[in-house]
Amino acid sequence: MLLRLALTTFFIFLAVETTLSQTPLARPNIVFIITDDQRWDYLGMAGHPALKTPNIDRIAEEGVWMKNFFTTTPLCSPSRASFLTGLYPHRHGVINNDKLGLDVVSHRLLTWPRQLREAGYETAFIGKWHMGLDDSRRPGFDHWISFKGQGAYIDGVVNENGMRRQLTGYMTDYLNDQAVEFVKRSRTRPFALVFSHKAVHYPYLPARRHDSQYKEYSYQVPTVQEEELEGKPMLTRETPAFRWYEIEGVAPEPGESRRGRAGDPSSIIRDQLRSLSSVDEGVGRLLDALEELGQLDLTVFVYTSDNGYLMGEHGRFNDKRWAYDPSIRVPLLIRYPPLIPPGSIRRQLVLNIDLAPTFLELAGVEPLEPMHGESVVPLFRDPQAPWRKAILAEYFLEKVAPRVPSWQCVRSEQWKYIRYTDESDLFDELYDLEADPEELRNLASDPASRENLQQMRRELDRMLKKF
Repeated sequence: MLLRLALTTFFIFLAVETTLSQTPLARPNIVFIITDDQRWDYLGMAGHPALKTPNIDRIAEEGVWMKNFFTTTPLCSPSRASFLTGLYPHRHGVINNDKLGLDVVSHRLLTWPRQLREAGYETAFIGKWHMGLDDSRRPGFDHWISFKGQGAYIDGVVNENGMRRQLTGYMTDYLNDQAVEFVKRSRTRPFALVFSHKAVHYPYLPARRHDSQYKEYSYQVPTVQEEELEGKPMLTRETPAFRWYEIEGVAPEPGESRRGRAGDPSSIIRDQLRSLSSVDEGVGRLLDALEELGQLDLTVFVYTSDNGYLMGEHGRFNDKRWAYDPSIRVPLLIRYPPLIPPGSIRRQLVLNIDLAPTFLELAGVEPLEPMHGESVVPLFRDPQAPWRKAILAEYFLEKVAPRVPSWQCVRSEQWKYIRYTDESDLFDELYDLEADPEELRNLASDPASRENLQQMRRELDRMLKKF
């Protein structure tokens, strides 16, 4: 009898333990790391031939890799505003990088950190804000460290809670130090950290200690066939020369020097990979710090980027803004053991606007206003959970980048349709992603694809009305 009672008690305890270990916390910590201009395949775990990112890879090994994650706009400022608000750029108003007044707009955004702070979270922003050139604290952050515009890799100037400070050293290392210091603070309430790296944006300046990495790696620029470019007339069109200082209503930011580093494709790529090494080190330090504090499994740990990059695809090197997958597809890795089994992979079409509602749901906070995005929490537990079948992306012409016209795009698992909003439908593009994943053959004028073209046009119109 006593043995039976003891065994019953043991199994009840075991069942309760198991249930608790699989139950999400009411108020988990959130660490949200976003890099700059990192393609989805610039990860060791994504099969890159040279890059090593063991700490970043660990997030997916112990969590989930969202393999089809896209940004609604492949440009820094609009994308970052969408991550923070859960809204498309045409709604939140941060539509490009160069328009004067974006700093004012970004002071008014109802971001998910702002809502979490009102719900009792301690919040921090560390790194690149880049919605306007203003580096002052935005509403919703208890702790604020940022810099004007893109900032500088070497000896930059930062705004630390209202006090400007001249740094000596490498920006990524400084940001890593500040992020680790923040998570190590003693506190009695949950925290949310937005950790926004400057890397790996141009001019791709690595820390000196990484200069010898990847020295033997040679990058082969993708070969572009003439027939492919014939199907992309907007990509290859000639645009008039312009002088930005004669254009009213814009404030382009001067580029930082490459400091004499070579500009050939292999040198550029090697420096991109080297710049990621410091980011990876910082991820490892944050994971270790949370583990030492006993907070790692109580934290939603997220890694992503604001947009991808074209590195020779379609004849464009060191370029973004276009609707092609290398430009709009970015990494998304999430670690949260109470909900996410280790080593999970999800292939659904997920957007950057989905993270804001996800964080609010995990924190048990009801959004104060409707969002365009959808929480991905259902996908954590069930890989077959109902989900969207297509995504919408958009881009608005920047006066300082006149080569890329405004466009709208709808992408399903099989098809992608691109509409250039100021042009006739003669310039439309349609790609069968199953047969042509590299988007080399435009089928918009193919009679056999006529019905698919019409279907995707209707889907784009439907989504534009919806959002």
